[in-house]
Amino acid sequence: MTIRVLLVDDQDLVRAGFAMVLGSQSDLTVVGEAADGAAAVRLAREVPADVMVMDARMPGLDGVAATREICQAAERPGSSSSPRSTWTSTHSPLCGPGPVDSC
Repeated sequence: MTIRVLLVDDQDLVRAGFAMVLGSQSDLTVVGEAADGAAAVRLAREVPADVMVMDARMPGLDGVAATREICQAAERPGSSSSPRSTWTSTHSPLCGPGPVDSC
């Protein structure tokens, strides 16, 4: 089974690095990328994925708020598929080293 991954980060180099590392694994496939939280919400509606890796701190709609929207949309009747697990993380001492929010 291949795990389908969506990547979200406002920094192009970070996204490219994650895509390179994840793409090197035979059981992981990067199926989409976004540069901000609003695009992540749209992407989650449009692209079937199992996992979304998202930066917590981005301009506009941040990763935590985007994760909340994606999880709420997934709970609505008749909603299209969304990632089964959404992780937002940052290396900021304010947020800690691990997951900030997940659904």
